[in-house]
Amino acid sequence: MCIYFKKEKDRYQYKDFSTDNGGDCVDLVQKMLGIDTRLNTMHKIVRDYNEFVLHNNGGYDLQVFKQYNKYKIDRYEVRQWNTLDKSYWSKYGIGSKMLEHYNIKPLSSYTMFKEEDGIYKVLNIEGSNIYGYFKKDGTLVKIYQPKVQKKKFLKVKDYVQGSDQLSGNNTLVIVSSLKDGMCLKKMYPGIDFLAPDSENTMIKKEYLDGISTNYKNCYILFDNDDAGNRAVIKYHSQFNYLKIIYLPFSKDISDSIKDHGYQKIKEYLDNNYDNIYYFW
Repeated sequence: MCIYFKKEKDRYQYKDFSTDNGGDCVDLVQKMLGIDTRLNTMHKIVRDYNEFVLHNNGGYDLQVFKQYNKYKIDRYEVRQWNTLDKSYWSKYGIGSKMLEHYNIKPLSSYTMFKEEDGIYKVLNIEGSNIYGYFKKDGTLVKIYQPKVQKKKFLKVKDYVQGSDQLSGNNTLVIVSSLKDGMCLKKMYPGIDFLAPDSENTMIKKEYLDGISTNYKNCYILFDNDDAGNRAVIKYHSQFNYLKIIYLPFSKDISDSIKDHGYQKIKEYLDNNYDNIYYFW
């Protein structure tokens, strides 16, 4: 969620990317409290403010909020692949050659730091199943920690995943994650794919329009949930040449393969979409 200043309306607004809700302060209060109309929400705000002023002797304290710096990735340690890595990735049909092709490396640890009032705070994170996503030139762009409940992804730099590996094949697919793209590539070696930083991140129109001319077919396959469905609609409204693939199994294609098996998912794709032969 973010709060930003909208110049055209000369006011602050909010945007919640997980629910796609947004608006001004009244809209936010209405959503938070579940009030039926905007008018009743404004009455509620006025009543609460008057009560607040009354209980504070006709005044209020001015609060100063300090903006704190975020932690940044400082350094990392690359290690060798091991049996734990094999156990994790093989559930999705992804092997070491595919991981290496997309510049994914196993990490033993990484360090984060931030500076506040001249004091440096450092966090050193160690563990198994930590992976670095890299660009072709060796730049770290993201850290993936699938076993961590929160902060599975730590973004380091902006990057459209899969862009370094484009080869101008017959088919291009926009997917929600690098892992999903690799699962699809395992099924159909002849495709290319792109994965934005998240489903809420739009690939720049001039970039996608430019490269799409190299392909006979362009598809989009995002997560099978509310956020994924909203993102598909948003992408399709801007890029109407994207054909929509809907996979009615688990949340995404990688989980669908893990839960239902490689062969079942491939048979479904083969039998339900026109021009699927271009995948080869």
